[in-house]
Amino acid sequence: MRRDVFQAIADPTRRAIIMLLTVGALTPNAIAEHFDSSRQAVSKHLRILAECDIVRQEQQGREIHYHLNVEKMAAVEDWLKQFKQLIGQRFNQLDEVLEQIKLKKK
Repeated sequence: MRRDVFQAIADPTRRAIIMLLTVGALTPNAIAEHFDSSRQAVSKHLRILAECDIVRQEQQGREIHYHLNVEKMAAVEDWLKQFKQLIGQRFNQLDEVLEQIKLKKK
């Protein structure tokens, strides 16, 4: 089952895991050390992130290392850019309205 990437990053623990993986690849045990939750709970979060292609697994000997999929995060950023531009345009319009109100008061 493919999960929605935005549903996956909505969880604060998964966002924290993503932040940890920006530094470099980590094993599930190394990731779990940063949280008060169980290793199984962290594994569930990793599975959800992997289902969304946000992280990828790499077998290294007997250990699995998780890496951040930068391309997937770039796709999320690209999708968000359209809203950032829209919000920027609206703030510019608001600035113009406020400037007009300010001029009328003089």
